[in-house]
Amino acid sequence: MNGFIQNLMGMGGMTEQVIATDFLIAAKAGVRNYTVALTEAATPELRTVLREQLRDAIQTHETITNFMMAKGYYHPHELSEQLQVDLTAAGTAANLAQQKSNS
Repeated sequence: MNGFIQNLMGMGGMTEQVIATDFLIAAKAGVRNYTVALTEAATPELRTVLREQLRDAIQTHETITNFMMAKGYYHPHELSEQLQVDLTAAGTAANLAQQKSNS
């Protein structure tokens, strides 16, 4: 979705934030899943492969986190700021749902 359409719909930069948030959640799940798989691995070769994939997943998580922090979408060290970001996102989503139901 381009910026013009996002602004027209009242979304502004929300699409980028939503995509980044979904990606971060998926990266967290990947780290968790690789960790569990690593503890269940039956062979040293498999553990080696899973460790490498876990390192990559952790790096991906860090990259997404840094991107989101730089954009102001994520404030892991400032709970009050993160709460405000979350409330704004929730309000925007509620407004979009309301607009859609009124159409």
